[in-house]
Amino acid sequence: MKKSGRPANFWPALVIFSLVGQIAWVVENMYFNVFIYKMFKADASQISTMVAASAVAATLTTILIGALSDKIGKRKLFICGGYILWGISIAGFALIRTDIVAPLIPATVSVSTACISMVIILDCIMTFFGSSANDACFNAWLTDATDESCRGAAEGVNAMMPLMAILVVFGGFMAFNLDLVESWTAIFLIIGAVVFVIGILGIFLIKETTSKSAENQNYFRNIIYGFYPSVIKQNRVLYGTLLAFAVFGISIQVFMPYLILYYNVSLQMDNYVLIMAPAIIIAAAVTALYGRFYDKSGFTASLIPALVSLCLGYIILFLFKNTAMVFIGSLLMMCGYLSGSAVFGAMVRDHTPLGKAGMFQGLRIVGQVLIPGIIGPIIGAAVLKNAELIHNNDGTTSFKPNENIFIAALAVIIVLAVILIPLFLSVRKKEHTNE
Repeated sequence: MKKSGRPANFWPALVIFSLVGQIAWVVENMYFNVFIYKMFKADASQISTMVAASAVAATLTTILIGALSDKIGKRKLFICGGYILWGISIAGFALIRTDIVAPLIPATVSVSTACISMVIILDCIMTFFGSSANDACFNAWLTDATDESCRGAAEGVNAMMPLMAILVVFGGFMAFNLDLVESWTAIFLIIGAVVFVIGILGIFLIKETTSKSAENQNYFRNIIYGFYPSVIKQNRVLYGTLLAFAVFGISIQVFMPYLILYYNVSLQMDNYVLIMAPAIIIAAAVTALYGRFYDKSGFTASLIPALVSLCLGYIILFLFKNTAMVFIGSLLMMCGYLSGSAVFGAMVRDHTPLGKAGMFQGLRIVGQVLIPGIIGPIIGAAVLKNAELIHNNDGTTSFKPNENIFIAALAVIIVLAVILIPLFLSVRKKEHTNE
């Protein structure tokens, strides 16, 4: 049975697949960095390389698989099959341990360097499965299954899931000592199993929303469809939104790969999970409601408060290091980050041409993942190039992230403000034309 044009089980499918997908991405985006930092003493440039490689893999995958799912009209196949393989690949990280890798490589090769390289390669493989299932096909399915009457509300739920995933992961990781290799082995096996099981569940929960509308079209032409100058000209607001979304994402990626390390290593907040949990819950609630604000008030009115909140969070995190102010700064930053993501995401879906959702998922990932994933961490690594070094018990050294990552992220938002002026004017002009 369908309600308001949406497939049966739409909301349960949205919540379950969005949440579990984001849990997997949180482990990758926020804890793979911690994993290679703590286990193999990775430096900022190696973390930046891993993030960039994953971003490239995610973009290419989404472009190729998104267009393919349009052509064959089988989003469900890619979502469920992708989640199953995604779970298996996550579990594979449990095998990247120095005691397992050392006997397999020449004595002249650094075990730590070899392990970091293996993590980066497997991360790209894992990203292929995850992006096929989540970035390309789940997001195209979400676009297919919603319309302008509910897109903001659905995007609000979808956008709050990264925060809910952070809460789940933070809470779950409290039980583990992240300095022990056994903890990481358990984490990868547990997360992998959960994602695998959800892929099986999707066979019964996901309802197909597409038809083979593009089966007679040239697949390779569809891959590059969104890059044609004529298509860009016809969809100026969409491409302007994607450009602004990319700059917004660059700001986030300046600090995000180093955020947990900043809390744990620089601020010595061993209990950062307990401190951050209330901020995450509040920010998630705000984000869930914020999508409805977009539906009622539009792009400009809903984006500005989100950016103001984000900037205030950056400023507080840059200026203060005591627990209370770090909590307030983190809350404002998270609210601005997720609310802004919800607004940009809903705007992109609203301006995606009908029947071409899969083709345009690649463009969305270029703006949301590729450009931010390459440029943001490079800026962050440059800011931390001369960061203070700390000496580990085994005689090695590690870099110590500092508060400059937040002021650098703020500088990127100033660039975004310049880009947004013509976009706001274009949106307003289009709204007046449609009246």
